[in-house]
Amino acid sequence: MRVLAACLLLVFAACSGPGGDGPTVRVGSKKFTESVILGDMAAQLMRGSGVRVEHRREVGGTQVLWQALKRGDIDVYPEYTGTLRQEIFAGRSLPDDEALRQALAAEGVIMGTSLGFNDTYAVGMKEAEAERLGIRKISDLRQHPELRLGFSNEFMARADGWPGLRTRYSLPQTEVRGLDHDLAYRGLESGALQVTDLYSTDAEIAYYHLRVLEDDLRHFPPYDAVFIHRADLAERAPEALAALGRLEGRVSESAMVALNAEAKLERVPERQVAAGFLSREMGLTVKVRGGGVLAGLWSHTREHLFLVGVSLLAAILVAVPLGVLAARRPRLGRGVLGLASVIQTVPSLALLVFMIPLLGIGSRPAIVALFLYSLLPIIRNTAAGLSGIPPEVRESAVALGLPPGARLWRVELPMAAPSILAGIQTSAVINVGTATLGALIGAGGYGQPILTGIRLDDTSLILQGAVPAAVLALLVSGLFGLVERLVVPKGLRL
Repeated sequence: MRVLAACLLLVFAACSGPGGDGPTVRVGSKKFTESVILGDMAAQLMRGSGVRVEHRREVGGTQVLWQALKRGDIDVYPEYTGTLRQEIFAGRSLPDDEALRQALAAEGVIMGTSLGFNDTYAVGMKEAEAERLGIRKISDLRQHPELRLGFSNEFMARADGWPGLRTRYSLPQTEVRGLDHDLAYRGLESGALQVTDLYSTDAEIAYYHLRVLEDDLRHFPPYDAVFIHRADLAERAPEALAALGRLEGRVSESAMVALNAEAKLERVPERQVAAGFLSREMGLTVKVRGGGVLAGLWSHTREHLFLVGVSLLAAILVAVPLGVLAARRPRLGRGVLGLASVIQTVPSLALLVFMIPLLGIGSRPAIVALFLYSLLPIIRNTAAGLSGIPPEVRESAVALGLPPGARLWRVELPMAAPSILAGIQTSAVINVGTATLGALIGAGGYGQPILTGIRLDDTSLILQGAVPAAVLALLVSGLFGLVERLVVPKGLRL
């Protein structure tokens, strides 16, 4: 237990960044383009007012950002009134914005005034397909149970999403799949899907020639875009809120569609899209900071190595002693290996989400999750290596008068070293791949360009994360092969 506590302290100490002088306002955004653009607008406005700002981009969905806001991992993020009513306060009667503000205030959160547009949910399909089938309203879908439906993963589970929509319209479709929102458009274009959920300000609606079906039973509520922030931000950084207030009522629906199109269809970076809007609408000159491909690669490499290095080091310090324990106490060892095996079967994305209420967003939950995934190969290989030592070797060590501790360090661990190193090598390679998922909770690394590339349908961005991750995995594997050659005597390697 002491070793485990020491390792966890090491993890937390490594994750806590250096302190700064004065408050830093942390802006969050969800993992879709419009949210990132609005987050960049907020960050640039605050920075122009002299506020220190950190923008945590593309951090999961609604619940991830909401939990991060309540914990204080972020201070402000763009949200929608309909989402707050139907997702955050599902089941509560909040008839107007004033009631919603009171509910938020009870949680220590303040809601600003509408930015000027309503980005409501909608249901759509290809125009030609809808015309052929005579579908103009959502209720028309009842006559076509054979249609293939695919909705964004969040929409599949939300109260105002597919469950509520199906009940409200008595829809008969059974072939419904969940997928990433941005991938759904490509599914419609390829014919793999026929109906999906839309955001009314999506630029892809016009680009892919989609028909937005009339919500004839008025299932979807208004989704006015607003910023919500922690109540204590007014005291910590009042100038940040003053800057943020300049956006209220300034972004029309047509302007937001154009901004989304600029980012997603013309491939202009969101920071530049936001800066262009602030320049045109407010006369604010913003210097957009950004580096090239090599600068981004270096930044992502440092983040990825940090995640993998800290988690692997902690796992080695914990798993090797547990492997020794498993070898010396077989009955207890079976329990240790069983527990490690159960942890290994938990889906990595689920484990990351489970960590958020305890550790927030960023590198902490990612490192702890990677640490847990690293345990099984090292424990198992350590126990197997020690159990495989020939009995006559142990007897010789005893005959020489070596005490148990000396036998372990001078005889048993060196002989088990090839097996132990193989377990560490396996864990390291697994960590390199799994660490890419850390980008979903703001941990950065090679997963960041992969996540952005999927969102923007940009293969080059995806490759900027996928190729270095694969190369790093090969380098790590080769490094441990070299370590084995240097550390393990040739006779033991054979």
